[in-house]
Amino acid sequence: MSTILAVLFAVSGGLAIGNLYWAQPLLVQIMMDFGLPAANGGLLVTATQIGYAIGILCIVPLGDFLQRKKLITLVMFLAVLTLIACSVAPSFVILALSLFSMGLVTVSGQIILPLAGDLAKAEDRGRIVGIVSSGITTGILFSRFASGIIAGLWGWRSVYVIAAVLNLAMTLIMIYVLPDIPRNNKLLSYNKLIVSVFTTFKRHKVLPLILLHTGLIFGLVFNLFWTSLTFLLSGNPFNYSTLQIGLVSLSGLAAAVFGVGFGKLQDKGLSVPALGIFVFVTVLTMIFGYLISDSILAIVIIAAVFSISVQGITVLSQARLFALSNDERSRLNTVFVVNNFLFGAVGSALASLLWSLGGWSFVMFGAIFISLIAQVVWLFSKTPFNEMDGNLKI
Repeated sequence: MSTILAVLFAVSGGLAIGNLYWAQPLLVQIMMDFGLPAANGGLLVTATQIGYAIGILCIVPLGDFLQRKKLITLVMFLAVLTLIACSVAPSFVILALSLFSMGLVTVSGQIILPLAGDLAKAEDRGRIVGIVSSGITTGILFSRFASGIIAGLWGWRSVYVIAAVLNLAMTLIMIYVLPDIPRNNKLLSYNKLIVSVFTTFKRHKVLPLILLHTGLIFGLVFNLFWTSLTFLLSGNPFNYSTLQIGLVSLSGLAAAVFGVGFGKLQDKGLSVPALGIFVFVTVLTMIFGYLISDSILAIVIIAAVFSISVQGITVLSQARLFALSNDERSRLNTVFVVNNFLFGAVGSALASLLWSLGGWSFVMFGAIFISLIAQVVWLFSKTPFNEMDGNLKI
């Protein structure tokens, strides 16, 4: 597993996850094109998310049993077809169905990430996972930013045409660079395969603790902050446009830059103390977010540092997850992503609730409280982590 191959995996995974977010800045323009109320645009996001959740649960676990080169290139090619369907959708209903289908099959990034863990040497696995995970983070940020610019120049349909071309090019590249890796395990019946996803909790006692950290920080706090930041910047005293808000969100790229090296902490056996530090940094950034909300410079710095700490928690958690088993990485990653998806859904809903109750200050108070819970979880989980991971150093 060379660094160049890891970078290609990162680009491919970032492009796949980015497909989920092309539509978010385009909702108003799409609804205007179909002559429907803007509020209906949220249904398109919901359709995409539901499709993605089903794809994660029903397709990604197959990575532990099928020939992964064929599986990855198949879902990538299907994603190209669904993106083309989005670009030519004649009605809102057809577009919603196309986005649902796209979400269902654009899961190659979550198959590639466990594959990177399989191909990497044990002493280098954390670094490789960090590179690929940072590519996925970049894909989320890039797609949101680029889609607004492309749609402003050529309309929303052009976004999906360009996305289809990029995904097709990456599919052809992956066909060429992916090694032919034999199947890991004897294929279970499909029902047993899905059941085995949920029984990972029985086989790995430390799994709930790993998932709780990412769920609280990435799922809840991350969504609380970024969802409410849009509300904050669009109102007084900022009154920013969508483009300006998008530019502020690019501060999250700091996470992708620094996240490349975070996996090395796992390789050096330092994941537990590093995890505690990242959670503590999250607490501090949320406190500063509560205290300072009228300075754009301060907000950008807070957003950048916060994104770095979240990326550190995510990368270390995934690296630790892949160290639990050599034969279950796709299923473990399925549990990881579904966990974050569920926590993220709660976080988005909680952001709207807290904002309606008391605005930014209520949101930040909630984020501080949840971050402190995560810090307590880390304090009480240090011993189990150390016992489960013999190579860790404190």
